[in-house]
Amino acid sequence: MTSTALAGETGKKLKDAAVLNAALSWSQELLDAEARRLDAAPAGVLSGTSVALKDNLVTTDHPTTCASRILQGYVSPFEATAVQRVRDAGALIAAKANLDEFAMGSSTEHSAYGRVLHPLDHARVPGGSSGGSAALVAAGVTTTALGSETGGSVRQPASFCGVVGVKPSYGRVSRFGLVAFGSSLDCISTFGPTTHHAAQLLCAISGHDPLDPTTRAQPPLAMPTAPKDLRGVVIGLPREYFPTDLHPGVRAGCDRAIAALRHLGAEIRDVSLPNTGLAVPTYYIVNPAEAAANLARFDGVRYGPRHIGPEGDVRALYRATRGQGFGPEVRRRILVGTFVLSAGYSDQYYRRAQAARQLIIDDFHRVFAAGVDLLFTPTTPTPAFKAGEKTDDPVQMYLADIFVCPASLAGLPALSLPVGRDQGLPLGGQLMAADFNEAAMLSASMALESVLDATAEVR
Repeated sequence: MTSTALAGETGKKLKDAAVLNAALSWSQELLDAEARRLDAAPAGVLSGTSVALKDNLVTTDHPTTCASRILQGYVSPFEATAVQRVRDAGALIAAKANLDEFAMGSSTEHSAYGRVLHPLDHARVPGGSSGGSAALVAAGVTTTALGSETGGSVRQPASFCGVVGVKPSYGRVSRFGLVAFGSSLDCISTFGPTTHHAAQLLCAISGHDPLDPTTRAQPPLAMPTAPKDLRGVVIGLPREYFPTDLHPGVRAGCDRAIAALRHLGAEIRDVSLPNTGLAVPTYYIVNPAEAAANLARFDGVRYGPRHIGPEGDVRALYRATRGQGFGPEVRRRILVGTFVLSAGYSDQYYRRAQAARQLIIDDFHRVFAAGVDLLFTPTTPTPAFKAGEKTDDPVQMYLADIFVCPASLAGLPALSLPVGRDQGLPLGGQLMAADFNEAAMLSASMALESVLDATAEVR
């Protein structure tokens, strides 16, 4: 397909899928300009594909709003490294995707521009915070998409929408140009309809970047191949991820996947990650603390609209701008983060959370050092839930991240792939690997995909 034809087809799909509210910014004019750019450039590994960008990745041609009123109309003077690498690889940038405001949420209901609808059931959520990216890939609007992970924000919506979501090791992909949320956690991550597509996009954006000192001095990830079997591979099943009250559909989907892994020749081993129960409370202390620090820059002086308070002084400017510009979930996390960092409380909360984080990291290191190559778990405790079901209870919303935030706290690579459906709703299984061992994880996922019907009803 020519670039011009791809631009036309992508524009039609975006228009047809407008009901999902998954794209915040796109135009046929920009798509046509992309086609002309691609026609003038040499072919790359992503030629012939279209990519959606989560709207917290800065671009020079689209606004970058982070789905927040406080950044309404903001256009960056520079481009994110990952976006530039996508362009260099020959992909057509299709749209900026909707998200939970500043990537804070697990359902994409916290966007200032309205919630994203699940592509298979409009009454349900697509997950979050990268729900717009996941929905566009699941609906076949774009070939792949970039999202961002802070505590599961790609794997969880991938599970809900029935696509593949891959989080790399922390430091594998440059964060330059990603609007910061949790600086020790944030990872630009990829969506695709298959592991091959998601891996291909990850390979294109990976590698050291002198503009981001947190990237490791490693070459770009090489595209892995699908093995014929998994003989010699040891896969651990952490018992803490399979509680007795796990949703029966999720358990049935994971049981199918585990049986398929055994059929491929993998050795299945029961293991324990005893500090898993600390992950959610730890994450929801570390994450808001870092968010409060990072969002301090949005004060009505440099970015977005400016609201003048009645008193007319600088503090009134800050109060009015942030009060009107930030939504309730962002305000909640800023308040929590400011509290846990405040004098008299940082030792009681933030320092203890960092100590708990180290215990979680040590659990993973111990299991991998004992000869386990990969871990397999459910991605989420339930299939996609209904819109509005958890918005009045933030704790229940946060618990949707219970299986995905540990890998984020540890900085490990992890992915979600479809393992079946329950009453038509997709179910996801998760693979996790040791630091910078994406190749083994992706290869195992490809092998599992080859023998598992991801659309089959599991019960």
